[in-house]
Amino acid sequence: MHLKLQKEKLYVLQPRIIRVGRSKLKENLNAQGSAYKARERVYSAISAGAFFILIGIVYVINLPSNLWNAVVDFFSNFTFARVPSTEIYLPAPISPASHAVLYGAIFQICIGLGILQIIMLVLRFTWQSPIGKTAETMGNLVYWFGSAYLVTTYLNRTTTMSKWFVFWAGILIILGLSFIARSFVLLAKKRMSG
Repeated sequence: MHLKLQKEKLYVLQPRIIRVGRSKLKENLNAQGSAYKARERVYSAISAGAFFILIGIVYVINLPSNLWNAVVDFFSNFTFARVPSTEIYLPAPISPASHAVLYGAIFQICIGLGILQIIMLVLRFTWQSPIGKTAETMGNLVYWFGSAYLVTTYLNRTTTMSKWFVFWAGILIILGLSFIARSFVLLAKKRMSG
């Protein structure tokens, strides 16, 4: 309780808790949280459905080549190889150039997932998603299109052991670029709001 004297009058100020106001605020927060969770479930459903459709399409496109056998051959063809100009040994296929069919399918998946990220980014802007989720989608977009570029550049019929390891170094670079893309989106939002 606070006492305050002003022009010979005595005022007593008492803090009051208004329960009705709190419950209304709680209801509004719960409604906003429920709407956010519902939108995120829609994003998850779209992503999962599109992923399975993409895998099916890539499999059908590569049917003449028997993609399943290409995957089995790829994973049964691994050894430890020396990274060029180092004394480090890492897993690598014995003959990296002999897996062109699988590399083509991986390229198709990367492009498909990149297109999915464009669709998700448009939905996130349309539905006004939280900036963190929008930044994550932008980073994913950079990653998948960057990976597609690396697959076509380094993984093909002319792939050598050296190119194999350059590809993986490139993947690390693309991963770093995707994190930077995320941070640019977050920074742009911060500048716009403050």
